[in-house]
Amino acid sequence: MKQKWTALLMVCSLAVGSGGTYAAMGWSELWSSSAEEVMQQQAKPAKSDEERLDKVGQAYSLILNSYVEKVGEEQLVEGAIQGMLSTLKDPYSVYMNKETAKQFSDTLESTFEGIGAEVSKVDDKIVIVSPFKGSPAEKAGLKPNDQILKVDGHSVAGLDLYEATLKIRGEKGTMVKLEVARKGLKEPLEVSVKRDEIPQITVYSDMKKHHGEKIGYVEVTSFSENTAYEFKKELASLEKKGMDALLIDVRGNPGGLLSSVGEILKQLVPEGKALYQIEERNGEKTRYASPLKEAKNYPLGVLVDKGSASASEILAGSLKEAGGYPVIGEKTFGKGTVQQAVPMRDGSNIKLTLFKWLTPDGNWIHKKGVKPTVAVKQPGLYRTHPIKADVSLKQDMNNEQVKNAQEILTGIGFAPGRTDGYFSEQTETAVKAYQKKNGIKATGIIDEKTAAALEETARKEMKKEENDAQLQAAMTLLAK
Repeated sequence: MKQKWTALLMVCSLAVGSGGTYAAMGWSELWSSSAEEVMQQQAKPAKSDEERLDKVGQAYSLILNSYVEKVGEEQLVEGAIQGMLSTLKDPYSVYMNKETAKQFSDTLESTFEGIGAEVSKVDDKIVIVSPFKGSPAEKAGLKPNDQILKVDGHSVAGLDLYEATLKIRGEKGTMVKLEVARKGLKEPLEVSVKRDEIPQITVYSDMKKHHGEKIGYVEVTSFSENTAYEFKKELASLEKKGMDALLIDVRGNPGGLLSSVGEILKQLVPEGKALYQIEERNGEKTRYASPLKEAKNYPLGVLVDKGSASASEILAGSLKEAGGYPVIGEKTFGKGTVQQAVPMRDGSNIKLTLFKWLTPDGNWIHKKGVKPTVAVKQPGLYRTHPIKADVSLKQDMNNEQVKNAQEILTGIGFAPGRTDGYFSEQTETAVKAYQKKNGIKATGIIDEKTAAALEETARKEMKKEENDAQLQAAMTLLAK
């Protein structure tokens, strides 16, 4: 009897966890096959392939038997596999040995604990795709496209994505220190994150009032197994309450199950329209259509940003091209490939990119992203960083940390007079005013206590709807 396995398609990166190595957010059960059948497809190589493999065998024997130091057989075999995958220059095609594959599987089945950030490898750099909503990573100030340089003082240079996530993972309550490079900053940031349990609820809804209209708001934080069901339930509730328009927010959503986003689209895009396309290596394309009989009788829009990746981009691209609905915000991350995890007989597996996914019109958004139909940037406060206050900031200093603090002061209503990085007399006055209002000794100096307070105030201000320029623009558009 053949051992059965389920072929799983992934349309995302990796979420850094702790119970195992990482928690995947992008698996879709599209078909079943057997491991033996998959292996048999590759079991009879052509004569030329046999000759090439013979060359690999010669190299294996030469190194194993003649290298100046003893080398393990398993080390050579796994090195050869990793070497083949590295030549693809595809960060999403990776090898997991038996131990890593088991940790990966365990993580999928256990409570997700960690820093709560989706990570990927882009141009040989380990980068944050997006921190999850309300996660330790978000609270610590990590942002999309932050490049991770070091983990607890150890460089991640040369590590593959799985090795890097192993270093970041850890148990709930433990701390990890990340050194990150951020666009626009000359010096790296040090960010300390306390690992925690990451909520598995993926859909949040609300009825918002804007210009006399009732705007149904649904935020989807990732596309997991139950997301489509949750979405359907919340959508029905909003429709029952008589909403005039629907706004779907996938900002910071790193992706997830292909099947999940497909089921959501079937609730929104009418029949006759392609939801998305899958393209094989031979160029053959499969279009996935919707069974929905009629389009919704209310306006609909999608909010996106640079942290919207993978399955989020499928949603945005489909609603934009097939539904003709507006996409509001910033250009998305840009991941347009689909992976399949193929188990090896010894318990290891290879996660290999097998397909491209295309928008309804056949556009491949890989490394390009989905462009918004209405481009809206957030205010400067949303682009600020954690203040590095290991050295107190005071009058006459001139550096990036001062500039960042000035941006925060401006965003929270304490005008520093300038935002060029020079700590002027007016900046000191603004700091004193802030300190006095928040019960801190009014020294005019940004020490560690003041820096922490400024960051907390900034986080609170960014959560206020009136400060969210993208949300306000989207609601205004739908309320017309």
